[in-house]
Amino acid sequence: MRAIAIQEYGDPSGMAVVDAPEPEAGAGQLLIETEAIGVGGVDAVIRRGTLGSSYPQGMIPGSEVAGTVARVGDGVDPSWVGRRVWAFTGRSGGYSERAVALVEDVTPLPDDLSAVDAVTIGSAAPVARFALARAPFAPGDSVLIRGGSGSIGIAAVELAARGGASAVAVTTSSAERGRRLAALGATDVLDRSGHGPDGASRPFDVIVDIVGGDGMPAFIDRLAPNGRLVLVGAVAGFPPADFGARLLQGFQASRSVAAFSLDSIPPLARSAARAELFEAATRRELHPVVHKVMPLERAGHAHRLMDEGAVFGRIVLTP
Repeated sequence: MRAIAIQEYGDPSGMAVVDAPEPEAGAGQLLIETEAIGVGGVDAVIRRGTLGSSYPQGMIPGSEVAGTVARVGDGVDPSWVGRRVWAFTGRSGGYSERAVALVEDVTPLPDDLSAVDAVTIGSAAPVARFALARAPFAPGDSVLIRGGSGSIGIAAVELAARGGASAVAVTTSSAERGRRLAALGATDVLDRSGHGPDGASRPFDVIVDIVGGDGMPAFIDRLAPNGRLVLVGAVAGFPPADFGARLLQGFQASRSVAAFSLDSIPPLARSAARAELFEAATRRELHPVVHKVMPLERAGHAHRLMDEGAVFGRIVLTP
């Protein structure tokens, strides 16, 4: 089968189309004929080598796909065969014509939800939902989404607005992106440093940070007393090791910082939340924002667009 492999970590040019052996559905797994493949921030972090040598050369990246179940492994109900599903493939294996996933990491698709829309929100919207809950976010809280133009940020904007936030601010790189985010529920558009058009700043009760990197500690200062920052991504790299010093410098404000990964949520809870979010999308209460649909062999170009910060929403690959 055709797949994309990372032959050299770093630049997107290190990715190449390969002829890979078809995976087999082992015990508790499903084999899925992929129709759509989500290109996520974690894929780019892995490809850049940010996570070090934990991934082997020649790995097939990609963590979420949507398609039709072709076969099942031992211990899996055969009625899954022929069903349209979204699946988490475990940080690898998704950029391919066929992929396997554990049955606990598979969510059936509503009839009215396309495979492209499914991989646009399938991992992003649950991350946003559970991150807001981890904060915890409550109606009336003011919320800042740092990195509002990606699929997680967009979902967080919509969920915070629907949840009764008193304000939903976003950081983004252009006025055009700001206008699009405002149409989705953002009330304030800030530059990447977190300042408004007049250069002013304000405190927030909750910050969802998808960016990380060296700029993350400055956003601790943007928290109101008892404010909570939840770090859900590191598209700009890891924060500096001494970021906790910012917390201690504002000790009397009782601020807090938490890291959040969807891996910490039990599979059944993840799947139940995802099914609810898929249904919300069919009702147009949640909007999958697709930047572009590209053929599988354009995966390297998709990653280059991500590295350039040129993506609003999610890029989707099709085999």
